[in-house]
Amino acid sequence: MPTIALAPPPPTERPTSPVSSQTLARLDVAGPRYTSYPTADRFVEAFGPADYADAARQRRLGMSAGRAPLSLYVHIPFCASLCYYCACNKIITRHAERAREYLQYLGKEIALQVEQIGARAPVSQLHLGGGTPTFLDDQGLSELMRMLREAFTLAPDGEYAIEIDPRTVDAKRLAHLSRLGFNRLSFGVQDFEPEVQRAVHRIQPAQQVFDLMAAARAQHFLSVNCDLIYGLPRQTLDSFDRTLARICTLRPDRVALYAYAHLPERFKPQRRIATEELPGAATRIEMLSRSIAALTAAGYVYIGMDHFALPTDSLAIAKRQGRLHRNFQGYSTHPDCDLVALGVSAIGKLGGTYSQNAKSLEDYYDDLDQGRLPIARGLALTRDDVLRRSVIMAIMCQGYVDFESVGIAHLIDFKAYFAAEMAGLEPMETGGLVHITERDLTVTDTGWFFVRAVAMVFDRYLQSDRKRARFSRII
Repeated sequence: MPTIALAPPPPTERPTSPVSSQTLARLDVAGPRYTSYPTADRFVEAFGPADYADAARQRRLGMSAGRAPLSLYVHIPFCASLCYYCACNKIITRHAERAREYLQYLGKEIALQVEQIGARAPVSQLHLGGGTPTFLDDQGLSELMRMLREAFTLAPDGEYAIEIDPRTVDAKRLAHLSRLGFNRLSFGVQDFEPEVQRAVHRIQPAQQVFDLMAAARAQHFLSVNCDLIYGLPRQTLDSFDRTLARICTLRPDRVALYAYAHLPERFKPQRRIATEELPGAATRIEMLSRSIAALTAAGYVYIGMDHFALPTDSLAIAKRQGRLHRNFQGYSTHPDCDLVALGVSAIGKLGGTYSQNAKSLEDYYDDLDQGRLPIARGLALTRDDVLRRSVIMAIMCQGYVDFESVGIAHLIDFKAYFAAEMAGLEPMETGGLVHITERDLTVTDTGWFFVRAVAMVFDRYLQSDRKRARFSRII
């Protein structure tokens, strides 16, 4: 098996970032990530299984939509140990039997979904998230894929991804994932520095990740992503430079670079993090600036938001060709499609609706024992929601809005309908983030680094509700 050597120290002369620290600081505001519009905090409990059944019925009645490929998301909530920074819906346990019970209930939910969607519906995209999907052992993962393949028709050229905690797999397990049909992996790295790892209770030696990357390449996975987080306790500019240098040597196909959002009042595990050990705002901004410089100098293309990809990766190709899309898992090369969500707390999209499953395992199991889908809340989109979603996703994915095309598609006069929003964009145009003509809006190269801020201008809910503390900051 090929090996990958650990990175040398970063060079004394650092590459220059395409966006200044001053600009980053000026636009460091809180806002949604827009994996959907409206965002999940707008979901209501009045939306339930009956509303979902209506949306499924509409899908079946539409001949083309009824056989259009689906996307599947499966949430595996279990983790063997607690990472203090985590804001995901998870259950900490070392009892493997809990996963076996969970699989049985996933089987019940899959059967109920088939009743709504229809048998053998085509699927072009599958994503296993968590928690830790690889908490399931090889037998459990095999059982899950068997259930999915029996219920749905997985396209041979589909995109099948799984999130991986490097501490839970080895080369043999990666080979098993490949045999099951997974072709994309995402390794949760976060930071390579032992001191930072101790502060967040996630110890994983760098060499372990490097060995897994070598094993993944030997198995010919189509794409491997690595997640990084900046702003963690005990991180310094020099320490994160070392992590970046190692990532550039590791050279994953994609890098997701997230800002740590410290919200201990919302996420109990974060209360174990010492606030005084967190880097200050100026340091975080400089970390981001250096990260952008290091990754772009290493040949990565900035996709948008927190995502970078090598020029040969399908995500970078989709951006060049204007085919980028966005869903609850982030940027995607696949066209917007209905998303069937399976598992506790999972969020799905069907037609003009969003839905979320029960957040507690007890409620999730109880609903399924009663023979009903475990949908706890959701939203039926209004005409204005659909219009604004199209504009926001065009900004987030293509960085371009053609006023006439949107007007024709939604039967509006764009500039009249969005008069207040166009006025709100004037400071961004002056600041060089967008370019506006009589016919269109274009996000500039600099503006791409703040695309969330541009999209926020068109968010009707956000403009009427200035209490944004529930969102992470853009930087």
